[in-house]
Amino acid sequence: MNVFYGLMIPFLGTMLGSACVFFMSSSLNARVQKLLLGFASGVMVAASVWSLIVPAIEQSEESGMGKLAFLPAAAGIALGMAFLLLLDVIIPHLHVNADKPEGLKASLKKTTMLVLAVTLHNIPEGMAVGVVFAALMAGGSGITAAGALALSIGIAIQNFPEGAIISMPLAGEGNGKGKAFLYGTLSGIVEPIAAVITILLTSWILPLLPYLLSFAAGAMLYVVVEELIPEASEGEHSNLGTVGFALGFILMMVLDVALG
Repeated sequence: MNVFYGLMIPFLGTMLGSACVFFMSSSLNARVQKLLLGFASGVMVAASVWSLIVPAIEQSEESGMGKLAFLPAAAGIALGMAFLLLLDVIIPHLHVNADKPEGLKASLKKTTMLVLAVTLHNIPEGMAVGVVFAALMAGGSGITAAGALALSIGIAIQNFPEGAIISMPLAGEGNGKGKAFLYGTLSGIVEPIAAVITILLTSWILPLLPYLLSFAAGAMLYVVVEELIPEASEGEHSNLGTVGFALGFILMMVLDVALG
């Protein structure tokens, strides 16, 4: 049950963020949005480093790789970024035509791409949680229950603004609040699904654990650099995104070190 709760915590973050549509206005203040995007970026970068890349390097060192212990992490990060790059090429990109609105149809198209982008980028986050909990269940990986929980909580924190950023624009475009909440929530359902599939493949995962941990980190870092930071930095008040990044990074670092 502890593993089940750990897998569902990130999904709960998305659900709570989507529920903002019932309590807030139909549009998210631009300053608040930049702050939340920066905060989510900081959480994801810190989670990638402290919860994924560092354990991957430590496991490589324990396996006797010595000074070459960085190789699995480097290869995994590169593969994770390449994987997300490929998916971004295949699936319509979030920013396509975003700066050329052509009425409600174009706005709905942008929102649809936003839902697709967030849903797509939730997959590596689900994989990250699944890999960590698979390693925890197998034992001997150096990953503690508190450390795995810290990663779940960190991803849930950064999922909160994602849920709000999806559901509130949908409501503002004429959709009912219930429908907007449903779409925002469903964007996060892929996370526990990806996590469960990853755990079911535990017997194959363990020998490749350093590569898979860093693969998930690379995918998450791609999301930060390609989507979150540009959105937080464009236009006015970009400094709020920077402040949010610092707060998110510090919070996730504290969670990981204190609980790990």
